[in-house]
Amino acid sequence: MSRLWNRTLDHYPDTGPRVFYLAIVVLSTIVLYYELYVQSAVSTNIIAQYHMSFPFFVYIVVVSNAVGAFASLVAGLADRWGRANLVTYGLLVTGLLTWFGLPNSPNRWVYAVLLAGLGFVEGIVLVATPALVRDYSPQLGRASAMGFWTMGPVIGSLIVAEVASHTLASHPAWQDQFDICGVVGVVVFVVALFGLRELSPRIRDQLMVKLEDRVLIEARAAGIDVQEALRHPWRQMLHLDIVGSAVAISTFLFIYYTMVVFLVVYFGTVFAFSVQKADALGNWVWAFDALSLVVTGWLSDRLRVRKPFMVVGGVGAIVMTTLFALRTSHPHTGYYTFVIIMSLLAVFLGVAFAPWMASFTETVERRNPALTATGLAIWGWILRVLVAVLLLVLPHVVTSATPLVENGTQVQALAKEFAGPIQTLGAVDPKTLAILSANPKNLPAGITALGEVEAKLHVTAAVALARLDAAAKVPAADLAFLQKYGPTVEKAAAASPAEWRKWWWVAVGGEVVFLPLIFLMAGRWSPAAARRDEQDHARQVEAELAALGTARAGA
Repeated sequence: MSRLWNRTLDHYPDTGPRVFYLAIVVLSTIVLYYELYVQSAVSTNIIAQYHMSFPFFVYIVVVSNAVGAFASLVAGLADRWGRANLVTYGLLVTGLLTWFGLPNSPNRWVYAVLLAGLGFVEGIVLVATPALVRDYSPQLGRASAMGFWTMGPVIGSLIVAEVASHTLASHPAWQDQFDICGVVGVVVFVVALFGLRELSPRIRDQLMVKLEDRVLIEARAAGIDVQEALRHPWRQMLHLDIVGSAVAISTFLFIYYTMVVFLVVYFGTVFAFSVQKADALGNWVWAFDALSLVVTGWLSDRLRVRKPFMVVGGVGAIVMTTLFALRTSHPHTGYYTFVIIMSLLAVFLGVAFAPWMASFTETVERRNPALTATGLAIWGWILRVLVAVLLLVLPHVVTSATPLVENGTQVQALAKEFAGPIQTLGAVDPKTLAILSANPKNLPAGITALGEVEAKLHVTAAVALARLDAAAKVPAADLAFLQKYGPTVEKAAAASPAEWRKWWWVAVGGEVVFLPLIFLMAGRWSPAAARRDEQDHARQVEAELAALGTARAGA
């Protein structure tokens, strides 16, 4: 039973166990983000269920991210407390919240509080999981490992889209998506409970460049003063290279987080995609992103460099986001055109992000390898704060989203159902309609309406009379709804493409900010220079091992 709490390893594990622990970390990250993003697949359904306004829905997501930001700072204590228990028992909490809490919320306020709780745990695990990946990954394999870790949010998004696109038709209740997700979360908690382990502080607090360094690291471990290495953690980490790098990737990911939260809303309101169709588009995006992360991480490790990949990914993302923004004003753009544009965008996001994660942990190690979680906590806090600000600002830039999300679907449905009667009523002068609404038997007004329909629609008197009879049978409530919200929805639909285009330009600006801040980070630009560093390091390790051997022989 003690192993369910005490998870410390006093020796660096062999390749088999190490890969097993890393697999659990990646699986845990995937499931956590599946739980965090599952609501995006059915956001319009949740809004309708709880009678939320669109700004209210956005604001509860903002609060969840803000809570997660400060939870990330708390998770910086993982340098003292360890990481594995934070991940394991965090999975239990999020699994129960997703399975039982959120889908059974009696009202929107309870839903908002539970979503904030989910965001709090996510903020902790956002720090603890990459810290575990760093602990088990020497620098020369770091980008590959971080590529797999980064698949957490990406595969989480892919699973959300894949499950929703294949199950919503047979299970239309939005709660079903949460139930499926919650069951998966609890199962993975059980896997982590019995399988996840972490390195002791004396082992993980050292810098490992290659796996071959493990002998030296374990030899040094007995002489490591853990408490001294952890003194003044924030003072050691709050430097321009760490803070600037965190700001850079946070602005770069504006486009990613907008797609995660608003992909269904955007394509539903601007291009009239169904929820299933928008989720199917998400399948393409997240699949290409995941593949890009893994391949790029492997290439980065093979070539021993990070920064050139970040530049290629950043420039490519700028180009593809610009093309995406320009399509906003073309409402008849085909589905597969978006598949191509967004899949390529996802590829470039992956090309930049996997090497960035590796380089960021190496930048933290350059300051102090014992404070990896603290450095990641700064990144997590900055990321979550900027995402919260991003989401807070969006409804004020894309003002058309509110009427389209709240009333657009019903207006469109009624307009389609009563297209003929609406056309007929549109031909009648509003003053005449008002008289007939007050007294349908007003003969002069009826004759006037008949003449107006006959003249404006170019039909015979008999056809005009039949059309007026059909229009009179439209339910009063439906007609009142159309009269109240129809003009607003129509105006919002016309304004929506231009407003969203402004937002995509904001995302392009965030990608531009990313590029110059790459120069702050650790790592070489040239593979040849990186190989020379590796050779120098190998000689230093050999010399230190020889010195340790001589000292022990003398003792």
